[in-house]
Amino acid sequence: MATRAPQRVDAELERVVVSAYTIPTEEPESDGTFEWDATTIVVVEVEGGDERGLGYTYGAVATGRLVEEKLADAVVGRDVGDHHGAWTAMVRALRNVGRPGLGSMAVAAVDIALWDLHARLLGEPLATLLGAVREEVPIYGSGGFTSYLPDRVAEQLGGWAGAGIPRVKMKVGRRPDADPPRIDAARRAIGDETELFVDANGAFDREEAVGWGARYAREWGVTWFEEPVSSADFGGLRLVREQSPPEMEIAAGEYAYVRRDFENLLEADAVDCLQADVTRCGGFTGLLEAAQLAAQQGLDISGHCAPAASVPVLCAVERLRHLEWFHDHVRVEALLFDGVPEPDRGVIRPDLDRPGLGLELKRAEAARFAA
Repeated sequence: MATRAPQRVDAELERVVVSAYTIPTEEPESDGTFEWDATTIVVVEVEGGDERGLGYTYGAVATGRLVEEKLADAVVGRDVGDHHGAWTAMVRALRNVGRPGLGSMAVAAVDIALWDLHARLLGEPLATLLGAVREEVPIYGSGGFTSYLPDRVAEQLGGWAGAGIPRVKMKVGRRPDADPPRIDAARRAIGDETELFVDANGAFDREEAVGWGARYAREWGVTWFEEPVSSADFGGLRLVREQSPPEMEIAAGEYAYVRRDFENLLEADAVDCLQADVTRCGGFTGLLEAAQLAAQQGLDISGHCAPAASVPVLCAVERLRHLEWFHDHVRVEALLFDGVPEPDRGVIRPDLDRPGLGLELKRAEAARFAA
């Protein structure tokens, strides 16, 4: 992993501004354990040295209130480049509130914004400031919600495969007996050369997961089974991993918020690839720590969702597998931000001609969705 020490800047953080936006989905969506019809994004902007940095997380509006009530005072007045100090101060400020969940998501949004401000003040892209070891990030198309009928699954996943994305993922497990026609449609649409992933979002018990995993691999050539059981069932994940076909990898980690969450998965030998969500695990600072833990165990990191925020930091991760090109977040980020990355034959690249994240909030457009 990159070890470059960030350049210092002569500026203090002066102000933290929070906004939240709720964007309806195009149609009702669901996975193995949850249903939704809108996505909320909490945007944090930080000001200092006549520049403004931007960060965000996906979560309840209350996440933004937590930034305002607990985290803003912890970082205002600090040197913009003191990322470790700011991150530690935010964690301490959450002592009596609780850091996992909303707390870690709030830290993530501020941490990302601070890194963005730092890079903007230096006039360099964030990937460079973070110490990029790669120029591009492989992606996989992600959607295929359990609310989608076979034709819609085929249209979406087939579209990604046709655009040159060599791996795609669909949701399973809400009504397992209804899944085979949907998976059939997906495999026909993407052909034999494109990898097919499935994600149960913890819908199965251990025995069901082992049985369905074997069938996914045998009948449809599935190579990635995400959260076959609850991500809190470390022994269950290990069991499914041990009893799965050798060509199938078991993945989890998207709901890891703090270091101990990642350590639990790694110490249980529960996954073949560790997932991390930059908007949940404490921002860039937290994700780089998770990547280091995974590397110590000889495992790769797979970035979970939030592609526009994830690209710069994943460029700084040596043991990187890929990044989830998640339908909802791709749509939300394109609606609200200028400068979002576009896929190019299965990879996305940071814009090295723009400072920081390279994102600008479309304020007039965003105002329509203010929460």
